[in-house]
Amino acid sequence: MGRPVKFDKDQAVETVMNEIWHHGFDRSSVKALSEKLNITRSSFYNAFGSRDELFQRAIERYFAQAPDRPLHRATPQTPIRPLITNVFREICRSRAKDPDGRGCLVVNGVAELCPIEDQIGALLANALMGSIQCITQLLEWARAQGEISDDVDVPSLALAVQNLMVGLSVVSKVIREEDALWAATALTLKGLDLYSEETDA
Repeated sequence: MGRPVKFDKDQAVETVMNEIWHHGFDRSSVKALSEKLNITRSSFYNAFGSRDELFQRAIERYFAQAPDRPLHRATPQTPIRPLITNVFREICRSRAKDPDGRGCLVVNGVAELCPIEDQIGALLANALMGSIQCITQLLEWARAQGEISDDVDVPSLALAVQNLMVGLSVVSKVIREEDALWAATALTLKGLDLYSEETDA
């Protein structure tokens, strides 16, 4: 009879999330993750099924704490321009204060694994497309509320906003000063006509 796995699975997911965030998926092998968790490979598979399944749980954990999560909680009554401005301000803040300069776990994964990794690559691609769809919905609400012009090309604007988010996560690996990140981001938001002076900052 095998011994029960004596470790906190919830904490293990947090640990794995940070390992993959820091080192990437390919370098986070089952052997490396098992050693980090101080368990055997057989215990790893018994607890999590596979590395892919565990990574999916780590991605879900990341979503729950990602700085763009307020975008996914908005309603048709939410003022959208202040929301977008505040979220980007928080992205700049959180990326700048990360001592390891890890950027965004999803963006890192997309760059590393799409389209070469079928299962995990598809998961990450769907996450990115889901973000674009969320932004598109927000901009549709903004247009309905008169916050942006009726003749705005919403799909293209949504992709531009997502592109800004991706680019910010990448450049923050090199440019670590919050003021510099925010100055560039605010300038871009103004160019997209999505900047609001009504911010939480």
